[in-house]
Amino acid sequence: MRYPRFIVQVAVTAALLPAFAGAQVVAITGGTVYPVSGPRIENGTVLIRDGKIAAVGANVAIPDGALRVDARGKWVTPGLIHALTSLGLGEGGSPEFSGGYSDGRARGTDGIAATFDAWRGLNPANTFIAPNRQEGVTSVGVIGGGGMIGGRTALIDLVEATSATAMLRKAPTAMLGGFGSPSAGTGARDEYWDKWRRLLDDVKAYQLRRAAYESGSTRTFETTQANLEALIPVVTGQLPLMLDVDRASDILAALDFAKQYNLKVWLANASEGWMVAKEIAAAKVPVFVGAMSDIPTSFDALGQRRENAAVLRAAGVTVVLVGIGTSGGGDFNVRNIRQEAGNAVAYGLSWDEALRAVTLTPAEVMGVAGSVGSLQVGRDANLVVWSGDPFEFSTRAEQVFVQGRTFETRSRQQQLTERYLTLPPSYRRP
Repeated sequence: MRYPRFIVQVAVTAALLPAFAGAQVVAITGGTVYPVSGPRIENGTVLIRDGKIAAVGANVAIPDGALRVDARGKWVTPGLIHALTSLGLGEGGSPEFSGGYSDGRARGTDGIAATFDAWRGLNPANTFIAPNRQEGVTSVGVIGGGGMIGGRTALIDLVEATSATAMLRKAPTAMLGGFGSPSAGTGARDEYWDKWRRLLDDVKAYQLRRAAYESGSTRTFETTQANLEALIPVVTGQLPLMLDVDRASDILAALDFAKQYNLKVWLANASEGWMVAKEIAAAKVPVFVGAMSDIPTSFDALGQRRENAAVLRAAGVTVVLVGIGTSGGGDFNVRNIRQEAGNAVAYGLSWDEALRAVTLTPAEVMGVAGSVGSLQVGRDANLVVWSGDPFEFSTRAEQVFVQGRTFETRSRQQQLTERYLTLPPSYRRP
């Protein structure tokens, strides 16, 4: 199926059907099921028991008393994962103008905020969570930002909760690194990479001489003890370093840096990644990339193009589709991830690869594929019943399950719509 080469961004209010408690048995029947981990199943059934997928197939026995969801003519997929967002960390735009809040950026020390855990400031009552869930997004990566090192990231499920901890799927998932000399308090690229080398050398030295450091008998290190401690998992390869980098030459420098220090690296944005796709594939480095923008946001992104994801994937790169630019991962635009996928298909990525890039691939990269990202027995029931192809703009998410549950919370958009559905008797159309 070909998708039109244009971008439309409109808020679509999802249908909200009756909520199902997670402990009940629910049978979604008659739909076209896309497990992602296996072939499409026509007239399939997905059985949910105690919040997990109990069976998937064309001939599933449905227990007596199971609540049935008629999915005839519908499509059933895993819930979408938008792996690069600031959802829940802010509201109301710029706080200084709107009275809102923003907990997505730490000041740090000289551009280094390795101890910052973005998810600890997440607001479970954030009003953007409900509309994103209602449009098929069931899990999101929560990242901070700013500076040379922006802190640790996490993956959360969009459940209703009173604490951020109750929403966590995995934390931390990576350490965020911003590229560029201003972010590091340096004046040139070579000085930036030199600061990285000094910093990681300090982390290694601190590991070996922690007692000496505690007694004050070591040289002065690049950053605080807390930051050094937080960076140990990065240096040992246990925690990936996600580098936000665009220019092709900078991507190659990042790959060389990762190889020199034996780091596990992820690339984010990578606007000119298509230019060095073979090198990225050879390094086995995943790329978090978008497909809805071809307008350079800086001189580092002059080569940005919408075919980026398709070219990278054709070269063998592991591609995770995320929102970038106007379709980015901030607040209400998180739900645009399915338009991101549709545009990636329009510009050369196969439909199956696009679905995988917003479900199973991000789950694999972040180490949670054993619980989400596909429709398999034993996985948590994060799934969506769609009115049709989820990448078509007119399609609606008709039923969204997160951990086997649906939620009745109305979004602000729904509340506003419902408020004016019934007009007062005295109203006269102008």
